[in-house]
Amino acid sequence: MNNFCLTAISPIDGRYHKNTSILKNIFSEYAFLKFRIKIEICWLKKLSSIPDVFQLPTFNENTNKILSDIIKNFDYEDAKKIKEIEKSTCHDVKAIEYFLSQKISVKLNDPTILNFIHFACTSDDINNLAYAVMLKKTRSKVLIPYWKKILLTIKDMAINFQNVTILSRTHGQPATPSTVGKEMLNFYYRLYRQYNQLKNIIILGKFNGTVGNYNAHMTAYPLINWSEISEEFVNSLGIDWNPCTTQIEPHDYISEIFSCICRFNTILINFNQDIWGYISLNYFKQKTKQNEIGSSIMPHKVNPIDFEKSEGNLGLSNSIMNHMIAKLPISRWQRDLTDSTILRNIGVTMGYSIIAYESLLIGLSKITVNFSELKNSLNDKWVLLAEPIQTMMRKYGISNGYEELKKITRGNYVDALIISQYIENLNIPDYEKDRLKKITPHNYIGDVINIIQKNQ
Repeated sequence: MNNFCLTAISPIDGRYHKNTSILKNIFSEYAFLKFRIKIEICWLKKLSSIPDVFQLPTFNENTNKILSDIIKNFDYEDAKKIKEIEKSTCHDVKAIEYFLSQKISVKLNDPTILNFIHFACTSDDINNLAYAVMLKKTRSKVLIPYWKKILLTIKDMAINFQNVTILSRTHGQPATPSTVGKEMLNFYYRLYRQYNQLKNIIILGKFNGTVGNYNAHMTAYPLINWSEISEEFVNSLGIDWNPCTTQIEPHDYISEIFSCICRFNTILINFNQDIWGYISLNYFKQKTKQNEIGSSIMPHKVNPIDFEKSEGNLGLSNSIMNHMIAKLPISRWQRDLTDSTILRNIGVTMGYSIIAYESLLIGLSKITVNFSELKNSLNDKWVLLAEPIQTMMRKYGISNGYEELKKITRGNYVDALIISQYIENLNIPDYEKDRLKKITPHNYIGDVINIIQKNQ
């Protein structure tokens, strides 16, 4: 750990910097500058390809390469120069424009080009597309891979433990048995829905000037179909075009993305809590490491710290995202700047989620099913069979079956013999009695296997 990590205020860049390093090339100030440099240069190239913008000649291969190399070779020294310019401009996007003017004037002896840097653009034309590209990259390179790992891990547990009966608990009390696999499948199915929704959210971008009407564009070149040019340009970045905006892209799609991530995270909070509870019941055992310490004073402790850490960071991520979900789609009239500082924190909320995902995956790799404890927890739970017995009684028209079994089982000790004798005295066909007698707390799992096989 370097000095920066030790002096960082945020644990994202400090304690957990290794977990979140994947985000630095997307959400750092350096990365944000580079994305905007790319948008500016791509727009300059697009303008050169429009025949009616005859004052800007079509770029030849050499010019295009020089401009592309500015993006490719953008480094920390370039970023520092932009930040120096910003000290005097007090405007980040204008600083980028001035930087590019300086850079291009050195590399290309053509003053005409300089007039078309940031041509007809408002700041959000550049920024919104940069954020759109950043979020697209985050979805494909960060979120989707992490979500896949989590889904596959839980799916494997669903398949591997589909036959392992577990004592269910509703309201915290013993209830109808399930299997470990089915409980994992429940979460897998919920998470998989969010995974599919995230993949299908349309990422939008706008490029239409100060209040979204191509006012400056039309003044300079009234005969050009700027709407068509805008759509082509936005699409060329792999982004869907938003044709109707004010000065800013309204961020509705960002709110949709964050809402989906929040739902995924909320389901994982639920999952973390359930696994934590099963560990406390000793249904899962935690693997131990020789030098690992669970408590500073209690030598025996093996704490479910990974699931607690995951739950805590998911909560932090969701708290920030929920504010963004509510705030980002709101802008006074054609534009206010409250979204700017909010958007700069996207990396923060993603960082907390990544820390949580890593911790969850580590936690899952360190637990094993405690088969003996699961078996023991069901051995004396014959009261659970009151449910199938009274259901069978309903089938054959025997009145008050529920009430009778309530008297026998509620708060009372019930064993296999009591259940067997009760079944024997029922006025139902013998083959039905035989079926009921074969049911035990260990095999009363309904259609679990079929459900798992159909929905994995």
